[in-house]
Amino acid sequence: SAVLVNVGDRVTKGQLLACFNDENVRMDLIQAEAALAEADANLVLAKDQADRARQLSTTSAMSRQDLLNLETTEKRNAARLPAAHAQLEVQRLRLRYTQALAPDDGVISARSATVGAVMANGTQLFRLIRQGRLEWRAELDPRALERIQPGQEVEILLPGDTHLRGVVRQTSPVVSSTTRSGLVYVDLPEPGS
Repeated sequence: SAVLVNVGDRVTKGQLLACFNDENVRMDLIQAEAALAEADANLVLAKDQADRARQLSTTSAMSRQDLLNLETTEKRNAARLPAAHAQLEVQRLRLRYTQALAPDDGVISARSATVGAVMANGTQLFRLIRQGRLEWRAELDPRALERIQPGQEVEILLPGDTHLRGVVRQTSPVVSSTTRSGLVYVDLPEPGS
C-alpha cells in the first residue's frame, strides 16, 4: 500500500491518491474468472447433452426420466452462469476499491490515510477542496438574512487588513432556533493562500 499525496498537493480528477494491498483481491478475481469459465463450459456441455437427449427421445431410445434429468442439469447450469458473472463483477469492484482516486480537480486539504493503517469502510481518507474553491459560511440575524440574495457579491475583511471577494451561492432556508441566526453560503472562487 502507498499514500501518494500530501496536504497542499494539487490533484486532477481520476488521479491516484492512495493504493492498498490488492494481492488477496487479485487472487479472488482470478478464482471468479475461472468459476465463470467453468460455469460457461458446464452450460455448453449440459445444453449439448440435453439437445442430443431431446433428439433421441423422439425415437424412444431414451427414457422420459433420463431426458428430464438432462434438461434439469441444463437449467441448473444456465442459472449458475449469471451468478458467476455477478461474482466476477463483485471481485472487479473490490479491486477498484483498492485504489483511492480524486473525484475532481482540486487541492488536498486534509489527509488521514497512512501507510500500513487498516481503514474501515466509509472512513474519510482525504479532504479535497474541489476545483480550488472554498466556501465561507456567515451567520446573520433574520433581518439581515432577508436582504441577501444569491449572486450578490460579498467582501470579507480578514485579519491583517486583507480583503477577500466572494459571491453568495445561497442562503439558509431556516433560522436556527438556538442561535436565532441563519447561514449565508459564499463561494470564494479565488481564495489564494
